Amino acid sequence: MAKEFAKEDLKKFAAGNRRDYEGVLERIVEIPTVSVEPERKEDVRRGAEYAVSLLESKGAKARLYETKGHPIVHARLDRGANLPTLTVYNHLDVQPAEGPDWKTPPFEFVKKGDRYYGRGTTDDKGPAMTALFGALYAWEQDVPLNIRFLWELEEEIGSPHFESTIRENAKDFATDSVVVSDTVWVSRSRPAQPAGLRGLQGFRFTLQTGETDQHSGTAGGAARNPVTEICQLICDCVDGRTGRVKIPGFYADVVPPTKRDLEDLKNSGFTTKDFKRDHLFRSIRVEDPLEIMKRVWMMPTFEVHGIAGGYQGPGVKTIIPPKATAIVSCRLVPNMDPKKIVRLVTNFVKQKNPDVKIEAEHALPAYQGKTTGPYADAIRAAMKFAFGKEPVFVREGGSIGAVLTMEKVLKSPVFFLGLSLPEHGYHAPNENFDWGQAEGGMAAFADYFRRVAELPREKAKGPRA
Repeated sequence: MAKEFAKEDLKKFAAGNRRDYEGVLERIVEIPTVSVEPERKEDVRRGAEYAVSLLESKGAKARLYETKGHPIVHARLDRGANLPTLTVYNHLDVQPAEGPDWKTPPFEFVKKGDRYYGRGTTDDKGPAMTALFGALYAWEQDVPLNIRFLWELEEEIGSPHFESTIRENAKDFATDSVVVSDTVWVSRSRPAQPAGLRGLQGFRFTLQTGETDQHSGTAGGAARNPVTEICQLICDCVDGRTGRVKIPGFYADVVPPTKRDLEDLKNSGFTTKDFKRDHLFRSIRVEDPLEIMKRVWMMPTFEVHGIAGGYQGPGVKTIIPPKATAIVSCRLVPNMDPKKIVRLVTNFVKQKNPDVKIEAEHALPAYQGKTTGPYADAIRAAMKFAFGKEPVFVREGGSIGAVLTMEKVLKSPVFFLGLSLPEHGYHAPNENFDWGQAEGGMAAFADYFRRVAELPREKAKGPRA
């Protein structure tokens, strides 16, 4: 194996390929792969087809796998059947992007100095392209490793067809380990390696009490107002000021953080000031940094994402609406069963308002990550090599449905090498990524591939088909 893995060699590679990287990122960002919007179905497919052509242009054997929804892209760089195989997972679908808060068009790639703006730049197209370029460097250096790319286009809608597709084609997707680049650091100065992911259970509450808008002067006081009742229901479920969930049994299975967990949080470099600045918060529920970290990483939640119903235009239209809907989700922590949460929430809502229709949306169990072993050690060393500091172990507040599937179906361990920063704006207006994280990320991934290839064979098994 060639030994061109000094930091200066990787910096030279990144600089020499920066224009290519930015061109690739521009192309994929400007394809609006919004998986949740039916009218974007062709755009999502166009994004998948571009991904296949991109991977093929880089020398990989790529294939598009059809699903009952959006396709999955898989590609292979094969070195030898008796060598270990490592899969890099990312997703190329994105959240919707709308509203007046965008300073640049969300599906137009805009470069400002070393920063790249556009929906998907940090979640998750920028990290995906970074991992690709890091892999290409390792490949050019003849690292004895088979590298796979698994790019999903339904992650933002809960990966509804991922498991069935992986299961049906398990031989094609077989791998010894998986590395995921879809997580966020504590801050730019402190890399983070997740030790777990929160799960998710979504709900839609709908209340219809009439057929059409009615004049509040002729019916007000007697007519039921579904918007008012939905608001009352939400207040019955959760304390709006503290966030405390009022549903009986909701916290019953929550495992409190250990002393070691709390020490890791205290040593993470997290600050309340940075948290508020990075997320553009004017105020938050608590100011204590440890309490904030526990709430966003280690405790479940009940969040309202939107309430729809009634008049939304200028001025005042004095009507009583016939229907209202609330979109809600619960973030779950390890040991919480999504099915049990559905049952608890459904029973509580029916008790409070029997006329509310409850639809349970996609469910994702929480994930307990791994922080020890040769792969975790290799990631720590690779991140220190690239960024100068070892990552700290924290919990990730978000959810990645594919992670549990890959461990369960492929029976392969999953690890995280995230590159995004809090200020990059996951799911937010003006989402961005930057060259500093891309340059360091290429080095981290290349070094990680090298380290995995050098693991003793019993720790990085082969062969793989």
